Amino acid sequence: MNALESQLDYCLGTTTPGLGEAFEVAPGIKWVRMQLPFALNHVNLWLLRDELPGEDGAAVHPGWTIVDCGVDNAVTRAAWEEVFASALDGLPVLRVVVTHMHPDHIGLAHWLCARWKVRLWISATDYNVARVASAASAGFGGPLSAAFMAEHGMVDRDAVSQVGARVNYYRSLVPALPETFRRLVDGGKVTIGSGPARADWACHVGYGHAPEHMAFHNDAARVLISGDMVLPRISTNVSVVDVEPEADPLTLYLDSIERMRSIDAGALVLPSHGLPFKGLHTRIDQLQAHHAERFAEVLTACAEAPRSAFDLVPVLFKRPLDLHQMTFAMGESIAHCHALWLRGVLVRAVGTDGVIRFEPA
Repeated sequence: MNALESQLDYCLGTTTPGLGEAFEVAPGIKWVRMQLPFALNHVNLWLLRDELPGEDGAAVHPGWTIVDCGVDNAVTRAAWEEVFASALDGLPVLRVVVTHMHPDHIGLAHWLCARWKVRLWISATDYNVARVASAASAGFGGPLSAAFMAEHGMVDRDAVSQVGARVNYYRSLVPALPETFRRLVDGGKVTIGSGPARADWACHVGYGHAPEHMAFHNDAARVLISGDMVLPRISTNVSVVDVEPEADPLTLYLDSIERMRSIDAGALVLPSHGLPFKGLHTRIDQLQAHHAERFAEVLTACAEAPRSAFDLVPVLFKRPLDLHQMTFAMGESIAHCHALWLRGVLVRAVGTDGVIRFEPA
């Protein structure tokens, strides 16, 4: 455990659920973990004991709410079937809630909603972006993405070509979306639970990582489902993407996690990756400090000579990167540059080679 992690309280220990298993982490809350087919090899999902009125408005039906879904592949579907058989106490799923539109969170929403004949709950922005990305021939890849990477200095022609050829990446993990959804909004509340444990979960919007990410806080139980907004071991990916080439997602992200200080500092945080922990405000401090350090590194490098985002990748990331990781690293490098550019700290110019470079204002 590194020095920063030792400042957090991993109050549930380090044991994680196996594929197809579910651990209780708090009364009426179970933890499920699914595999992912890339370097970040897992995603945490949550089962919340619940009850909903029937269509006649009288009878109350007990069951479970699922929070986040995993990607759509045979392994994940089979693991969910094991969870259904062993962890639901013979009760049905009543609804599917999704924090945001990334494949590891929404990939299987269509299958889960169809299997249980239930509604998807998600922010409108993320639902509609997911619909577009799942239907598009590119879907966060393809020629537009390749041109964007080249414009920001990616000089490896083979890597650029591979980015351009990756035209069905999102759709391969999110092949379909439910045709209908129920909208989640910032400041809204979702009432979840059974009997005396039934309580409001407040929706907290987060920007920067996804278009309109929703985290959920149960003040009565002192539990926060943080999604990807606050993770215990790694910093959340915050990227500029090709369809919004002048965006400033990092400023949006840092402002979003700062607003999360309104949440109980002693809440049990259930993150999408890593281990449940306590120490939300400490982790926000760490993430703010992390990005302040990265800003300083970018400024130092750009003061030596004008730098492209690609030039800055080894400044920000000290380890070797595969192509999948490189696309995220490029997005993050551009995000750090854009935050400083749009604050007036850096200026950017397009060189005769067509590459955008940044230098101090």
